[in-house]
Amino acid sequence: MIKELPLYVKDVKAVDFSRYESKFKALADQKRLQIMYELTQRGSVCVCDLTEIVDMPQSKLSYHLKILLDAGLILRETKGTWSYYELNPSEVNNLLSPELCCIFRKDEATTNGDCC
Repeated sequence: MIKELPLYVKDVKAVDFSRYESKFKALADQKRLQIMYELTQRGSVCVCDLTEIVDMPQSKLSYHLKILLDAGLILRETKGTWSYYELNPSEVNNLLSPELCCIFRKDEATTNGDCC
């Protein structure tokens, strides 16, 4: 089902499309999508464990995590010397269509098959 949005030509200038640009650029990479998927499945994950999960050196992983973090798609919490990352579900849900959102959503809708 395609949802049609009303067109308000005069309001288009008021929308700040640049704030979405970094978010969609961050999504346009297979490794970053894999990182987001793993965070969705596992919840909060230490960066030390994430290197093994996505089979990536820590330096490359840090690069991808920074892009996702700057785009607001993930959240970071520092505990001692370690950083833990998790998906920012409200930001992901705001950006993605309901169909694509099912890939990154972990709630009753996906378990019951009602997501899409």
